[in-house]
Amino acid sequence: MSPPAVPAHPPPRFSPRAMGMTAAVVTVTVWTAFIIIARASAGRSLTPFDITLARILGASVVLVPWGAWLVAKARRGGKRDFGSLFGLSPLPLRITALIGVFAGVAYATLAYAGFFYAPAAHASVLMPGSLPLWTALLAAWVLRDRITPLRAAGLALIVAGDLLVGGRSLLHAWSGGSEVWKGDLLFMSAAFCWGCYSVVARKHGLDAVRATIALTVFAFMSFVPVYGLLCLAGWVHSNIGTAPWGEFAFQMLFQGLGSVVISGISFTRMVQHFGPVRTTMITALVPGLSALGAVLFLNEPLYWNLIAGLLLVTAGILFGVQRTAAARPQAPVAARGASGA
Repeated sequence: MSPPAVPAHPPPRFSPRAMGMTAAVVTVTVWTAFIIIARASAGRSLTPFDITLARILGASVVLVPWGAWLVAKARRGGKRDFGSLFGLSPLPLRITALIGVFAGVAYATLAYAGFFYAPAAHASVLMPGSLPLWTALLAAWVLRDRITPLRAAGLALIVAGDLLVGGRSLLHAWSGGSEVWKGDLLFMSAAFCWGCYSVVARKHGLDAVRATIALTVFAFMSFVPVYGLLCLAGWVHSNIGTAPWGEFAFQMLFQGLGSVVISGISFTRMVQHFGPVRTTMITALVPGLSALGAVLFLNEPLYWNLIAGLLLVTAGILFGVQRTAAARPQAPVAARGASGA
């Protein structure tokens, strides 16, 4: 009697819907935790540049070998000119450097520096809120995208929400008040850098995983040695030598592996299942959840202007993406990496 036949391809353990839902939960959770943990980290030992270093090193542990493997595989297949930066980046040098400057170095340093001045609730509104605004304006300028009336209405809501939050801190600055306005400007600058990355990625049709690898490789090969030399020369202050190693290791794990690698992959899987429109709607939960988390975990006050700004920004994000659902089929996945995280 012959043994029963074994199926050539075992059935998948999880349905595509289950994988999509899991990816959505992971992405929203990591993006929300990014804002709360980054603000909490501002009250501990490490400087913003130290946290950026931890982020880059943590991501590099996984993504640099991954990039080397992709390049080696392509070159064995006959693509001799494939990749750059000593065979570690799977993208050409010019694109690697471009997205590396904006999303690998500038975004992280500006965002982490912002948390040293402004509360997490401000970041909840201004970073996710400014990103669609900057991206739409840059896409209209660089890619000649048309801003439809519906999208313009959504952007107007986002601007109103940002002004409700950031305008108050600017008024305090002019009257000699706190330095929260510095954090607000840093948050909006970080969103601008990520918007630049998004437009470059879309213009060149970059794959999300390869783009994330490339920008991490660039940051590893530029920021790490430069920051090390500046610290040794005494030109930049660092607390790595005096901070608990557990704190630095945690930042490597969360900011590097979590915010860059895990959320980058989960976001890509999320877009593949839900499409870009519904994905944007789901990630619109991040501002509200992170603001609520700041109240619960960081004991931050939630003033009326923050609540109003949060509602306007969330409505603007949801309102602005509606034009894609009715106007055209969903676009293929474009690189976004860890967006907003």
